Amino acid sequence: MARAHLDILYRGPLASCNYACPYCPFAKRRDSRETLRRDADQLARFVDWAGGQTRRTLGILFTPWGEALIRPAYRAAMASLSRMPHVRRVAAQTNLSWPTGWLAECDPDRIAFWCTFHPGETPLDRFLGRCADLDARGIGYSVGIVGKREHLPALAALRRALRPEIYLWVNAYRDEGPNHYGPDDLALIRSIDPLFDINRAGIRSRGRACATGESVVSVDGDGEVRRCHVVPARLGNLYDPDFDDALTPRPCPLAQCRCHIGYAHMPHLGFRGLFGAGLLERALPPPFGAGAASGTGAPG
Repeated sequence: MARAHLDILYRGPLASCNYACPYCPFAKRRDSRETLRRDADQLARFVDWAGGQTRRTLGILFTPWGEALIRPAYRAAMASLSRMPHVRRVAAQTNLSWPTGWLAECDPDRIAFWCTFHPGETPLDRFLGRCADLDARGIGYSVGIVGKREHLPALAALRRALRPEIYLWVNAYRDEGPNHYGPDDLALIRSIDPLFDINRAGIRSRGRACATGESVVSVDGDGEVRRCHVVPARLGNLYDPDFDDALTPRPCPLAQCRCHIGYAHMPHLGFRGLFGAGLLERALPPPFGAGAASGTGAPG
């Protein structure tokens, strides 16, 4: 009998990045050769495991600490996974700084990207050129930005330049406290991202149903499985023969969830229906105005 669909959020030991964003702890961090070698070996094991999972369908989102797609191993892994018929989607969080020629080796219907624009690290025109390349190849993606106030002109410029159907999201900036945004700032952001207030406020989550730990899991390079990145309790190991026994409904143990890749899997928000096939890459389909978000309810 076929097993159910499983979404996997994969994060290996790689923590290096080619950008120096001041709001990121991994800016310009360098991994040792040994770490990169271990990361590539663990990634290859994961791809081999995924290739053998033909009795179930998979969705895979690479959520690295740093920037993974400047590494050939991750580009090869995504290309390989995109050609596996039982992999519905393989996506990655990325700064989109890499050359795009390797995408010709991918199935454009099964690969997607969660792209973040960092205004201090790359020119807008260069970033938009990468987006145009994805458009030309028929590859799905979303675009976002860290919502610092000084980034808001870049946010407005992105919205003018991107195709109207591309969802442009904003991650709330919290380091400067709850008064970081003025009324005009909030009006601009809300006009662009109808889901911003959920990200800004977070979700009161303790005891709420969540698909993480049941049909969505977080996996590290060693194969250790947790329900999500922010709940440290170990559920098992992906490579154990009886791994599926650990997949079961379980309520959220946290007082609050403030991470999109966590609360996106809480059924009462309706994100799976709202995002549809674009859930892993955070690609909200059009129309994405206030009416499109009405089914999500208020942060609770």
